[in-house]
Amino acid sequence: MIAAPKPDLVTVNIDGVDIAVPKGTNVIEAAKQLQKDVPHYCYHPKLTVAGNCRMCMVEMGMPAVDPATKAPVIDPATGKQRINWIPRPQIGCGTTVAPGMHIKTSSPMVKDAREGVMEFLLINHPLDCPICDQAGECKLQEQATGYGRGYSRFIEEKNVKPKRTQLGPRVTLDDERCILCSRCVRFSKEIAKDDVLGFVDRGSYSTLTCHPGKKLENNYSLNTVDICPVGALTSTDFRFKMRVWFLKQTNTLDIESSVGVNAVIWSREGVIYRLTPRRNDEVNDTWMSDSGRMLYKQVAAADRLAAITVNGAPSGLDIAINAAAELLKAGSVAVVGSGRASVEEQFLLKKLAEQLGVSAALVARTGQGDTLLISADRNPNVRGALVTGLISALPAAQLTQLAADIDAGKVKTVVSHGEDLLAAGLTAAQLAKVSVIYLGTHANATSAAAKVVLPTLHTFEKAGTFVNQQFRIQTFAAAVPGPQGATNDLAVLSKLVVALGAPATASDVQALWPALAAAVPALATMLYKNIPETGLLLDATPWASLPFVEGETLKFKPVASALTT
Repeated sequence: MIAAPKPDLVTVNIDGVDIAVPKGTNVIEAAKQLQKDVPHYCYHPKLTVAGNCRMCMVEMGMPAVDPATKAPVIDPATGKQRINWIPRPQIGCGTTVAPGMHIKTSSPMVKDAREGVMEFLLINHPLDCPICDQAGECKLQEQATGYGRGYSRFIEEKNVKPKRTQLGPRVTLDDERCILCSRCVRFSKEIAKDDVLGFVDRGSYSTLTCHPGKKLENNYSLNTVDICPVGALTSTDFRFKMRVWFLKQTNTLDIESSVGVNAVIWSREGVIYRLTPRRNDEVNDTWMSDSGRMLYKQVAAADRLAAITVNGAPSGLDIAINAAAELLKAGSVAVVGSGRASVEEQFLLKKLAEQLGVSAALVARTGQGDTLLISADRNPNVRGALVTGLISALPAAQLTQLAADIDAGKVKTVVSHGEDLLAAGLTAAQLAKVSVIYLGTHANATSAAAKVVLPTLHTFEKAGTFVNQQFRIQTFAAAVPGPQGATNDLAVLSKLVVALGAPATASDVQALWPALAAAVPALATMLYKNIPETGLLLDATPWASLPFVEGETLKFKPVASALTT
């Protein structure tokens, strides 16, 4: 791996402490390295600087030098170089650090300036915190606690602005709460490349709206809700459903494509209420697609499988495993894996295929990539199948060879892990010729035709790892329990392997990893528990020349750069 060049460092003094920060860092980010919070609203680390909220006021000064000789001016009282302090506070977001710069983040002048800004922000703000969806996440509430004076000199009536305005199909605006930070405007223009939002009117009458004839309907619109520091923009789907302080947060991954967007599941008492992005500068910055957020609805879908069946009749797990083993022992077996299965599941499926003496097939899913956070490869873990050795080449979209083998009588039993064989190219007539063992989460044509159905868990109900389009291995955790009757995929696969005469295999992610790391060269130097939240890049050299379907350059960390860093 090529080491990243070390940044040029600049030494600044923040509240009496010297610190070296990379050249080009602004004051907010520099102070953050000392765990000092400079309050702000309009500033966002992934957007351009606007400087319109004025909340990030700091006191700033530079070392004094003699204008004629350029020699340092020494303060006789301290014996140190005198600091020329700027008489008025400056905004931290729009100020880049310079050598020798001195900054005060909590002086009386700074505190007074922030209190003045807060007073202005609250002048026309509605007093609806008890019913505001942003409660618990509202930066205005947080900063009002620290910088609110507790009284207002404003005695006029507040301006009344539009409420419950639908900016688009997924975003609702309460304009009375808007503090004109322009984060949403800049995101739409700079990141989503959909310059649809803007302000109209002037002064305290300014209002956020869409340009005439347009709507906020791009597939990244809900990111404006995430970055809104107040309750102005809310998710229409999540609106008024649950208070955030009741929700448990669990780290997960977006499973709609191979990008591997980092996300957070918000759940309570086994119910998922929303998905939001989790910051990972190496993968998705702080963004996530709207379509990926809606995947949580799969968990409670009406077509979830919850009953183990053998020949259409309800059965117990052990009975179903034995019935499946009898079919497999008869020979003439084909194994179909999934690019949506975890690395650990693919590892056990490979063991199952090896025990049967066959090779596994995988089904490709493709679509149009959007050059942002959805790749053309719509499977989240095809690379995992390559890394574990479940497959040795890129999968095809149709199971053409399997169809031919069934017609030729070479295959009598098919094990399908999470794949609808009818959607993958087989016909109903071909399914009728074979005995199908189906492991999956949702009912489909394959589960309806299967001799043995083993309901398994959704990604959000289990733990594991995926390898994304950069060959970065990333972890996800179980957020909610699965429905009654569903069993963890690892437990089912482990039981099948043992039923075929193989030694007992661990059915827990943590316990399985020593065997996984010992058998897979690319994972030999790591442990599951040591994989950081941002993931680890694997050595992708063996697969660097494969013509992956998402050949287009992705905006966030393209494949080419990931393979050479």
